[in-house]
Amino acid sequence: MLGIVLGLLVFAGILLLVLGLTTSGGSAGISARLERYAAGRNEVTASPGSAQPSAGIGEMLGQSVALARLNRVVEQRDFGASLARDIARADLKLKPGEFIAIWAGTVLAIPFIFLMFGLVLTPLRSPIALLIGAGVGFFLPRMWLGRRRAGRLNAFNKQLPDTITLIANALRAGSSFLQAIEMVVREAQPPMTTEFGRVVREVNLGLAFDVALENMVRRVRSDDLELMATAITIQHQVGGNLAEILDSIAFTIRERVRIKGEIRTLTAQQRMSGYLVAGMPVALIGILFVIAPTFLQPMFENPPGILGLPAGVIILAFGGFLMFIGWVLIQRIVAIEV
Repeated sequence: MLGIVLGLLVFAGILLLVLGLTTSGGSAGISARLERYAAGRNEVTASPGSAQPSAGIGEMLGQSVALARLNRVVEQRDFGASLARDIARADLKLKPGEFIAIWAGTVLAIPFIFLMFGLVLTPLRSPIALLIGAGVGFFLPRMWLGRRRAGRLNAFNKQLPDTITLIANALRAGSSFLQAIEMVVREAQPPMTTEFGRVVREVNLGLAFDVALENMVRRVRSDDLELMATAITIQHQVGGNLAEILDSIAFTIRERVRIKGEIRTLTAQQRMSGYLVAGMPVALIGILFVIAPTFLQPMFENPPGILGLPAGVIILAFGGFLMFIGWVLIQRIVAIEV
């Protein structure tokens, strides 16, 4: 009963955290802040006879202030700066502090889910299962962030050759380079429109075009985009036919994308073998842990012992280390650079 009560308290805390995140964000946030800065002090200061905010609004403001303080503390650390870059590359409308709050909530949520299912499956209530759930909750947000960042980068690289061709055709038609980028913002699809739209806004705000282009390269971290940006920068310095240069770059990028697709197809079986080598033993242990909870109990008994620890724990750790080494070697073999 104590575990169930603690699980309900954790669930309530996570629910309040999610509600706070959903209510503190929104599309009107930037407009509201700009209006607050643009308004005078007389408009901001409430009159004595004005109505006081409700308790619900006060609670939401308290949650927003707490998240703002957490985000300010996180951004002052090197880890926070790296996390902010990863969030920007994944195109998430989150601050580092908000992501860390969700991260902490995930670490607590998965053990709570195990406790709920533990009412039916008794092994899920064991400390080992709860520890595994907490570990899964710790790695899951970072894995999701990495996959989202990689997927967005892949989509950007696939759209880049057509975008470069569109810019080259616009230059041949007599448009300036900034006008060609504005055409990309109108005609292309995300994430291409998102990144080039940021370039247009930065230039309109007074930033130099080369600096805005460097900022986009830093955000996206694409080798193909860096090749295009380097060619454009050199052309601005020494001159030349930019349309023909962009056509050559677009052809090179298309060939790289085609060759990468062929390599990925040819190495699909080897990559799947790596996933099976790493995942099948873990899945088998999980199934045995649910079906026959006492089957693995001798692995955690002492004696026999090695270095003061149960021999089964040492054997499992050594086997997991060997599986990890095998998975890393397979990934290195199939990772062919083009």
